[in-house]
Amino acid sequence: MATTAKDIRNVAVVGHSGDGKTSLCEAMLYNAGAIDRIGKTADGTTVCDYDDIEKQRQMSIYATIANLTWKGVKINLLDTPGFYDFEGERNSALSAAEAAVVVIDAIGDVPADTEAIIEDCLKAKKPVVVFINGMDKDNANYVGTTNALMEKFPTNAAPVQEPIMNGNKMEGYVSIMEDKAYKFAQKGVEETEIPANLKATTDDLLAKLTENAAENDEELMEKFFEEGALSSEEIVKGVRLGIHSCSTMIIMAGSALQNKGVDTLLDYIVQFVPSAAERTVSATDLASGNPVEIKCEDGDAFVGQIFKTAYDQFSGKLNYIKVYRGTLKPGAVLNTTTGKEERIGQILVLRGKKSEIVGELCAGDIGAVNKLASTNTNDTLCAGTLNVKVDPIAFPQPNISMAVTAANKNDEDKMFAAFRKVMEEDYTFLVEKNDETSEMVISGQGEVQLDLISKKIKLNNKIDVVMADPKVAYRETIRKTAEGDGSYKKQSGGHGQYGVVKIRFEPIEDVFEFGEEVVGGVVPKQYFPAVEKGLRECMPKGVLAGYPVTGVRAVLFDGKYHPVDSSEMAFKQAAYLAFKDGIPKAGPVLLEPIVQLDIDIPSDFLGAVMGDISKRRGRILGNETQGKTTRVTAECPQSEVLKYATDLRSFTQGRGKFVSTFVRYEEVAPQLADKIIKDRAAQEKE
Repeated sequence: MATTAKDIRNVAVVGHSGDGKTSLCEAMLYNAGAIDRIGKTADGTTVCDYDDIEKQRQMSIYATIANLTWKGVKINLLDTPGFYDFEGERNSALSAAEAAVVVIDAIGDVPADTEAIIEDCLKAKKPVVVFINGMDKDNANYVGTTNALMEKFPTNAAPVQEPIMNGNKMEGYVSIMEDKAYKFAQKGVEETEIPANLKATTDDLLAKLTENAAENDEELMEKFFEEGALSSEEIVKGVRLGIHSCSTMIIMAGSALQNKGVDTLLDYIVQFVPSAAERTVSATDLASGNPVEIKCEDGDAFVGQIFKTAYDQFSGKLNYIKVYRGTLKPGAVLNTTTGKEERIGQILVLRGKKSEIVGELCAGDIGAVNKLASTNTNDTLCAGTLNVKVDPIAFPQPNISMAVTAANKNDEDKMFAAFRKVMEEDYTFLVEKNDETSEMVISGQGEVQLDLISKKIKLNNKIDVVMADPKVAYRETIRKTAEGDGSYKKQSGGHGQYGVVKIRFEPIEDVFEFGEEVVGGVVPKQYFPAVEKGLRECMPKGVLAGYPVTGVRAVLFDGKYHPVDSSEMAFKQAAYLAFKDGIPKAGPVLLEPIVQLDIDIPSDFLGAVMGDISKRRGRILGNETQGKTTRVTAECPQSEVLKYATDLRSFTQGRGKFVSTFVRYEEVAPQLADKIIKDRAAQEKE
């Protein structure tokens, strides 16, 4: 029987790094019969962590798709990295998912970044199912973890299970909605009696869950007020409505490694998570410019969005696509983002690195297409005369940079091309040539991301990448008016070279300005352009430390020429000498770039952030609190925040984020300027 949107569940598996997301996906795939054995992250044998670097690091780096079928429903799992640096991969996966399974290790608390992930999901209207993992461990603390969730999300968190424990090991659970108990069996679960020692706890949880369910439906609320109770079927109905509206976040428990509670999770995904048919996506009608909502329906014209791009060494470029409406089939489609027509050839469904060619992809499903010439992440593909563009996926801006060189200078161009290809895969990554420092600079979300990208280029392209802190683009300017003399005279038989100029240098707000106040033709007009050219060629290298000069007005006011020996070259050289003579007398100073930081942090960390900015020679411009979050606006020298992304995460427990924007140049304090000048001189000698 053909799959339809109502029989599809697209679920992103998210959470803190190391909490067992990939292991949980592995167990789900095994239980559904999609794989014949459970692989292990430590052994590099899992379906979702198949990249060589992922195996080496034993951590997820890329969002991976793996499909399975459970009780007649197709579930597309999108396994995501948990480490901070790979937020872009998580955003890609969540954009294609109708819901998220949040995996939390049973440590008795909620990691700060997991809390942030849950907040992001709820804000984006992505329903959440929480799976408390690691219940096979000796120190497993389900109660503490659940209490922490209920404290942080008091209106959303709704435990639907109470584990049955034998010592510190989970042997089964009480289903709060059913008021029944189950013990883990060789395969699945078996019904058993509710332990007497859990009765009071489960009754209390049932009362809270009943109230939560009633709040999600007016009819249920009326019955609850009248009778004080709801049937199991009514509780299920209310909980499902709450999950769909994100007002309810169910919490359950198990062990991915021991494959306990995984069948129940699959049941809950089928029962409670919205199907693809129950969700719409926002788009823009390009003909009218009006916003539209696209319903996930099979019969209408095809609309799909590319949510991820990957390059495979053997098969080339692969575009991951979510079908939002209609059916994707081989043939011509329009890329409404670029306006170009593309031809769909093979359509693939994915299970980790394995793919299967299919004839079509129905509404709500996820797959991949290859060999599209002009299509990338965030592009919308449409069929027929339809002309809409799905709202783009939001990716965080790069906030940390490193300068890169190839160990073998002959590999520089090849290395740059490899980094450019990474940009197509990762929209949080950027590579560019800095014209002022002449460095190739890569930028991203963190040092780990940049390091792993460099390692990937070494692995795939055989290029050794050398990383270093990027140079700061300092500048030089003057603070007072001074005059400079330039005299260029050469006699060597025949025509000589002769040019003499006097130039006044004045500080201005603009970058450079040339003027002349020559009286009596002491310097003929035809040589004015040569003088200006000579001065402009001096501007890229100042007299203090060789940094570009800015904020100078140069006025030619006197000079001498020779009717035979004067030339444009002579006056150009004279201007150079006048620059070297006059600028040192004009109070030269060093300027440094100042950036504005817009920092979003939990309000509890406001004091720590403000104190840290002060230590970085920064100044706070203001702060604004909304709910539990505060946005701090500050200005800081760029040199002080080169690795701010790493530092901010460190003292905000991974919760802090920021955007950096260049605003202006400011004078460097004399004692710091002396050090910068000495360091620059040392670099020049190397």
